[in-house]
Amino acid sequence: MNVILAIPEDLQTYIESQIKAGAYTSAVEYFLDLVQQDRHRKQAQVKLENLLQEGLDSDSEPVTAEYWQNLRASIQ
Repeated sequence: MNVILAIPEDLQTYIESQIKAGAYTSAVEYFLDLVQQDRHRKQAQVKLENLLQEGLDSDSEPVTAEYWQNLRASIQ
């Protein structure tokens, strides 16, 4: 699939500066890196949401002053 993007001049200048700085070898490499970072971020977000839901759904003990005291003591 070939995609042609119209990029505003200021963004094109930024991309070119990233290439000149050696961060990327081409605009295509830059965009591929952005897509990969976006995919990774979204996968991490889904994982975090699933872990949070798992925690909410699990049996737990009441969080009391004693709970915090015991937790602090266990990590010191």
